[in-house]
Amino acid sequence: MIEIKDILKRNNIKAHTYRKLGNNVIIDDKYIVKKNKNKDDILNYLNNRNFNYYPKIFDKDSDYELLEYLTDTNMPKEQKMNDLIKLVSLLHSKTTYYKEVDEADFKKLYEDLLNNCEYLEEYYTDLITIIETKVFFSPSENLLALNITLIFDSINYCREMTKKWYEIISKKTHKMRVSVIHNNLSLDNYIKNNRDYLTNWDKSKIDIPIFDLYKLYIRNYNDFDFFDILRLYEKEYPLKDEELLLFYILISMPNRIEFNTNNYEMCNRIEKEIDKLLKSSELITNYKKLPETSK
Repeated sequence: MIEIKDILKRNNIKAHTYRKLGNNVIIDDKYIVKKNKNKDDILNYLNNRNFNYYPKIFDKDSDYELLEYLTDTNMPKEQKMNDLIKLVSLLHSKTTYYKEVDEADFKKLYEDLLNNCEYLEEYYTDLITIIETKVFFSPSENLLALNITLIFDSINYCREMTKKWYEIISKKTHKMRVSVIHNNLSLDNYIKNNRDYLTNWDKSKIDIPIFDLYKLYIRNYNDFDFFDILRLYEKEYPLKDEELLLFYILISMPNRIEFNTNNYEMCNRIEKEIDKLLKSSELITNYKKLPETSK
């Protein structure tokens, strides 16, 4: 608290109320004091690209930063998601540039994806083999056995599409389209106040824009129609074939489900994973035909 009082004193702020919000401190419902994550390079680049849709920073030192505290406008979550994705497309379009990369960079991602497919296939093969040796299945084991074909189909899909992705990208110039990505997108990190804001930039970096969409999807696939969300995004920032294909691979990759003795918890985990794989398959089928390797 001593450090926080120092930063308030430097800015002639006489605080009357303090309250905790996670690891942060809210001052008089006007300011928020957070740990300084040293993202000056990202914020400077955003300013240079005329993207200033983030809370105003009043002061910072090596430990803390003082920002304006923003309250959200009450609005339907569907409208909020639409507004969020429009702002994300603006972020990506304003900060995009083409980064020279070595072929080894593409190959590493290609090999990482393929290795993950092989690992998951081996893991689930061993797991279902053990389950099938039992005379009686637990509810969670039975649920996995009933859906194991979907898991293996998803792994095979990711393997084949990874090969297609690498075939496409290998024929293109060794430049990668990158931008600032927020890297922590959620409805909680979008605020509609007197204008639009993205908050919590602690994880932001320069990377492939599709990773923002992937993380947003993983958090929200069960609550929104991502067919419409992707369409809205692409109105401002059309995706290239290899970017869309990489998105398809990422959302289709199964997670490793580790079993424990809590059957209720295990059934919930398996149901959630199966639901994600089914929704991803439906989105891919309906959204766009897969790009041809000749493109």
